[in-house]
Amino acid sequence: MTRAELLADDPIWLILIKAVILLLLGPVMTMFMIIWERKVVARMQQRPGPNRVGPNGWLQSVADAIKLPFKEQIIPETADRKVYWLAPILSTIPAILAFSVLPFGPEVSIFGERTVLQLVDLPVGVLVILACSSLGVYGIVLAGWSSGSPYPLLGGLRSAAQVISYEIAMGLSIVAVVLYTGSLSTGDIVVAQHGLWYGLALAPSFVIYLISMVGETNRAPFDLPEAESELVGGFHTEYSSMKFALFFLAEYVNMVIVSAFATTLFLGGWMAPWPISLINHNYFNTGWWPLLWFFGKTLVFLFVYIWLRGTLPRLRYDQFMRIGWKMLVPLNLVWIVAVTAIRAFRNQGITSGQAILFGGVALVLLIGVVLLLPDRAVPQDDDAVPITGGGYPVPPLDLKVPGKPKRKAVKARQARRERARVGAGTAGTGGTAGAEERETD
Repeated sequence: MTRAELLADDPIWLILIKAVILLLLGPVMTMFMIIWERKVVARMQQRPGPNRVGPNGWLQSVADAIKLPFKEQIIPETADRKVYWLAPILSTIPAILAFSVLPFGPEVSIFGERTVLQLVDLPVGVLVILACSSLGVYGIVLAGWSSGSPYPLLGGLRSAAQVISYEIAMGLSIVAVVLYTGSLSTGDIVVAQHGLWYGLALAPSFVIYLISMVGETNRAPFDLPEAESELVGGFHTEYSSMKFALFFLAEYVNMVIVSAFATTLFLGGWMAPWPISLINHNYFNTGWWPLLWFFGKTLVFLFVYIWLRGTLPRLRYDQFMRIGWKMLVPLNLVWIVAVTAIRAFRNQGITSGQAILFGGVALVLLIGVVLLLPDRAVPQDDDAVPITGGGYPVPPLDLKVPGKPKRKAVKARQARRERARVGAGTAGTGGTAGAEERETD
């Protein structure tokens, strides 16, 4: 039986067990990730980190999870209350929903029932994960707009532009994987990497996906929607208590989702890594062992998230958008054309040597055409302000400073002030004299 047939044959009680486990997986991984991130960053910065609650501080996230629901809920007067309450839910539900199409392992037996470690194997599972990661931005945008404050609004607008930019790059990086596999099913993609992982065969797509997934999840150095140095807290500035916790939950669940998706697409999913697969491939890729490989690879990507946050500074917004539109998208398009050409050559029976020869000739011709193109004339603007090495405009050398005002104007102004002062003094003297005359009468 195929994976889809085994999943279709699951009884209702088994489906409920899987659904409950996946529902709990997001919060559990979030609590683990928060404390792990704090400990790793503390280690990188040579400080203790959390070490008070529980053994070596590992229960700090549990204490935070208990504390947050009892915090006071503060809602701004200018907030749109319905949308304000709905925004955290819109960010959290799609993130948890994406777990349903991820393949965690092969066929196993649960209480005597044959099944697959996956909730559902859809023929468009890749598109489902992309859609779920895209829907989360609605919660961020609505949170920023409904708060009735300028800083959250700016954070929401930034997030909309950011997700649009990097969602395109992420979607294009998956095209090469789909071309090689011939399927949009996540289970088929894992099975297709039986011989060689796509992280090696499609290295450009892998690198572009890694950059895109950091930008997609609003993490450092791409955390512009919640830049605390500019926007206080960004889109969730006006949120507190459990609603703030839901935003945290959505962020970390999205991190787990895109990391698990990268494992599925490029690192062979639940298959054993190379040294272990040589020992006994059939043994370590069956039963419950694949769960260990899957979560181990996912934790590697999550560690990269923490590593980036602890080492790289935040980019400027123009730099961030330039990377997405002027680097990742064009490179993706060129790489997709190259992959399509290679697949076409293989289908036509052209050898690798001939393909390399054709590619070299095309590259030489392209370089020759670029060198023969005339230089673009830069228009000269006489009124342009010169730019220094730091990129800041400086005053022109022939700047004329306004001279002193004319003496006539100064004397007229002084005369007006003197008349006004004399008039005020006269009025005050007249009032006193009138009072004295009345007292004499």
